[in-house]
Amino acid sequence: MKKSLLLVLFSLIAVAISAPVALADQAAAAATGGGKGVYGLVALGAGLGIGFAALGTGIGQGIAANGALEGISRNPGVSGKIMTTMIIAFAMIESLAIYALVVSLILLFVNPYKIF
Repeated sequence: MKKSLLLVLFSLIAVAISAPVALADQAAAAATGGGKGVYGLVALGAGLGIGFAALGTGIGQGIAANGALEGISRNPGVSGKIMTTMIIAFAMIESLAIYALVVSLILLFVNPYKIF
């Protein structure tokens, strides 16, 4: 319960910090008559997406390391097999974060309005 409350609190703080960027972009688009107001929301979505991906993969790696260390402490004879499996699991977990980063970068740099 406490972890989910902290997650919601940090999410609200991230939205509160990044909302002025989106609103300023929309105000500028309204003043110029262009359709560039969406880009601030895209940037917000990309930032939140990679943030949640990093949070999820960090939790996943912590759980995997916990399980591996418990397994090694219960049976030290199989530490080599457990270590190999854990490293492969870490690589797969980390690939999820890299996929989220790629999607976020695509959202940021492949936009129809070419702000940058």
